[in-house]
Amino acid sequence: MMSSLPLRTRKTRRFRIGLILCVVGVLRGGALLSGQEPPAPQTPAPDQLNAAIDKLGNFDYAVRTGAARTVRRTVATQAVPALLQTVAEHADGYVRYRALVILTGFNDPRTKDAMRESRTSPNDRLRTVAYSFCEHHPDRALIADLLTALDQEQGEFVRPSLIRALVAHGAMFDDPRIRQRLLGEVGRGEDYFRSAVIEALGDYKALYAYDALVAVAKLDGPLQDDAALALGKIGDKRALETFAMLQKTAPRQTQPTVAAAICLLDVNCSSHENYLIETLEFANSNPNLGFQELLRGAAAGLGALAVAGGHDEAAGALFDVGIPSHDPTRAPVSLALATIALRNTPLMLSVLGKHADRDRAIDLVAEGFDMLEEDLDKETFFAAVRRAYWESPEGSANRQLMQTLIGKLDF
Repeated sequence: MMSSLPLRTRKTRRFRIGLILCVVGVLRGGALLSGQEPPAPQTPAPDQLNAAIDKLGNFDYAVRTGAARTVRRTVATQAVPALLQTVAEHADGYVRYRALVILTGFNDPRTKDAMRESRTSPNDRLRTVAYSFCEHHPDRALIADLLTALDQEQGEFVRPSLIRALVAHGAMFDDPRIRQRLLGEVGRGEDYFRSAVIEALGDYKALYAYDALVAVAKLDGPLQDDAALALGKIGDKRALETFAMLQKTAPRQTQPTVAAAICLLDVNCSSHENYLIETLEFANSNPNLGFQELLRGAAAGLGALAVAGGHDEAAGALFDVGIPSHDPTRAPVSLALATIALRNTPLMLSVLGKHADRDRAIDLVAEGFDMLEEDLDKETFFAAVRRAYWESPEGSANRQLMQTLIGKLDF
């Protein structure tokens, strides 16, 4: 499982979209459950499937969610050709985008052809999905095209996905052209874009970026915590010298990130993890004392530890604090938990399977899903849960867990 925590990436856009989706979550109120999941993929009438696809962009939440549910449950031999045709020909660009995302859940080899065409589409959403797909399906033959795209891509919300695709290819194929370009991107442009580069380099343990990230971590500013966390993910213990300096000089709100980074290096991890848990609990208990930056940092730090693996207790602490909480605590905690679900799905399913208050725990994850933009990653999660449901024996605890997830997350 790739270690990645996108909670602090694309901050401006996610905050804006997150507010909108929070309203959506309130409106739906968790009331729209999918009912009993069918025991196997379905074969709807062709006109029913086509009608559902046409409604993927409907303004009404219940209508478009129900339509997506119909498409996802259709047998692959019927759904995939219909989705491919939609991506290529549909007049509504948003419907094409939703069809492309849902297509990825069927794991069909023809998806690569649709992604190749979408990389040059004038539709920003299609290009974003295509580059995200490239991140998860590296291909040496794509490197030159991706490097050229980096010179030409003007979509400000597309570039982070392109950057992540390049970093993933650099990790897989160790191409010096990619290393040179990405090192230049660390120090170039707006903080918004640099943050995406720094995060991706950490997620893919890009040791070649160590010196560049240390330089950023030593500078006060909004990228300091991004660089510190990336260094922790890379895992080079030379970073301890930098972290020791940050413990003395960095502002208070950066300290949870530094603690998480040191723990990721497996140095005094239990004490640093306890610090994060205690900080989260203290900030939650004192909502009017101005500790919100600390709370967000602690939630993100615990999320990063859980994503990295071997830190089930970090996810458990997020649930312990988050389930009974209200905003301003609830939003950052739910975001961290949703990120764990996407980036370390086995851990999240394991924790939910054993949780004493499963329904409220899943409600918390669902709120985070509403605020995350990683649609392709969410589709991957949805597909994994559906497969697990269909493969689990009828009446089993695992099938019941998957049924509850499907209902509460509305997919």
